[in-house]
Amino acid sequence: RDSFRAVLDASRVGCGGASGPAYLAVRRSEALVALSFSGAIGLTFLMLGCALEDYGVYWPLFVLIFHAISPIPYFIAKRATYDSDATSSACRELAYFFTTGIVVSAFGFPVILARVAVIKWGACGLVLAGNAVIFLTIQGFFLVFGRGDDFSWEQW
Repeated sequence: RDSFRAVLDASRVGCGGASGPAYLAVRRSEALVALSFSGAIGLTFLMLGCALEDYGVYWPLFVLIFHAISPIPYFIAKRATYDSDATSSACRELAYFFTTGIVVSAFGFPVILARVAVIKWGACGLVLAGNAVIFLTIQGFFLVFGRGDDFSWEQW
């Protein structure tokens, strides 16, 4: 812990304050650890909704497809939109629309499964909690690493 503070202090002194590149890299690595932890919590909720002895039905795992495809419209809009100074564009708005449809579908799928008695309502609640945590994690990832600076998600 003391060595971490020494590195942090050295990066502040050597880079002209608390906004240097080394300091930002440390802050982003902390954010990455926090995001991976919250993603693991979300997946734990999802697995508990499927694997607990009272529930035992694995149909809610299909929401993983929604989690995987939710960033795709944003990626396409990011590549297709060249004017980064504009506050909005039709392509970006269409990407937001499709992403919203995917997220709403991910929340609606377990509710429909519970409504037709394929899964129990307790499992539905756990899957909905997992969805909320995972989608907030995805949004946090894009807020932290989605900027157009030298250390962004495009390097991953």
